[in-house]
Amino acid sequence: MELKIEKLVYGGDGLARVEQSDGKRKSVFVPMVLPGERVEAAVVEDRGGFARARLERVMEPASYRAEPPCGYFGECGGCHYQHAPYEEQLRLKKEILRETVARIAKIELPEIEVHASPPLHYRNRTRMKLQASDSGEAGFCIGYYKLGSHRLLPVRECPISSELVNRALAAVWAIGSELCLPHGLREIEFFADGEDQRLLIELLTSSGPDREGLRVLAGLLRQRLPELAGVAAVATAPRGENLVAAPELGEQDSAVASGIIGKNDLQYRIGDFAYRASAGSFFQTNRFLVPKLVDLACGGASGRLAMDLYAGVGLFTLPLASQFERVIAVEAAPASFADLKVNAPEHVKAVQATTEEFLARSPQKPDFVVVDPPRSGLGKKVVAGLGKLAPKSLAYVSCDPSTMARDLSGLVAAGYRITQAHLADLFPHTFHIETVLRMER
Repeated sequence: MELKIEKLVYGGDGLARVEQSDGKRKSVFVPMVLPGERVEAAVVEDRGGFARARLERVMEPASYRAEPPCGYFGECGGCHYQHAPYEEQLRLKKEILRETVARIAKIELPEIEVHASPPLHYRNRTRMKLQASDSGEAGFCIGYYKLGSHRLLPVRECPISSELVNRALAAVWAIGSELCLPHGLREIEFFADGEDQRLLIELLTSSGPDREGLRVLAGLLRQRLPELAGVAAVATAPRGENLVAAPELGEQDSAVASGIIGKNDLQYRIGDFAYRASAGSFFQTNRFLVPKLVDLACGGASGRLAMDLYAGVGLFTLPLASQFERVIAVEAAPASFADLKVNAPEHVKAVQATTEEFLARSPQKPDFVVVDPPRSGLGKKVVAGLGKLAPKSLAYVSCDPSTMARDLSGLVAAGYRITQAHLADLFPHTFHIETVLRMER
């Protein structure tokens, strides 16, 4: 069918509408397109109220359509916007953010300030699927899932990942072509520091992994990568989503992390602050833009008491501790909480609990609160808890504009108004949008 693309929507697809026999218009979602383009597409899924289609041919391309910088684009499911120049990507994301909040929350955001990232080699944390075999090179593969599937695409180089991560990827390809990799090894995660000088590799395994095989692999990685700080094994529950674009956007699934060789953690410096980030912990992944993210969330705030909810290893806790007399940092995940306790200075109280649990029992009234929830957002109970807590100011750091918009309705009803809106483009070439809202009451 021929379609005219109206706009892009959150998730990476273009939206077109087709007339039906009953006179109603049906929404059709197509990936890898741009607004205003006329395309030929084939329906791959019909849900009645809407359909999903596969792009067959661009008949009338947008004037700014560009050549993708990655040869895997279109087949790999990780990036979504490489066919648009980076400046256009930022403009499109700004429009999507504004439209999403207006549609869901019925709220008009103030002027959105956009903070760009270098569009390539920005990722310092990349997770890849792995297929091992008993036959060496013929069956070995490491890469990402193909677009819209759970079929593995072999990837030799990832242009959005850092240079050190790509050197590590090349080392894994070389080792995998020479020997059989350990039983139970499902994924490999590469984590480089902010300077791209030191590397932690996490071997994500199913239950009952081949420990001796993992030690052999770790030893070979050390031989090939002088920048290697350590190799850790992380036992995880299976999950079926593609994690190339933003693995940190999912809920943490780490069960047990243990060092194999070297260190089990990496030191990550941001300005004057040093963080321990261990295998299995959450840490932001754009090595260029994380300092800006910290400033957007915490800059200019001061007072007696601040709270950092969903604190992780303490990304916002440490700068808040330099600006407030006391800080309470709340984190539920065991690995991240262990790092938080190490990273936090003495006048910070680290609490291991979910944010919902903490707010249900917290009698203290803070001057300032930072919330940085997973993509599921805050939810009604946390929004209600924040309303009762009633801090004068808060910063909402969001990785999903849809759930953020849902939460904003409740926060605005509790008396908050949005004073600043920032789009920090932590994930160039992907549909993911990181937003920082500063709010007052």
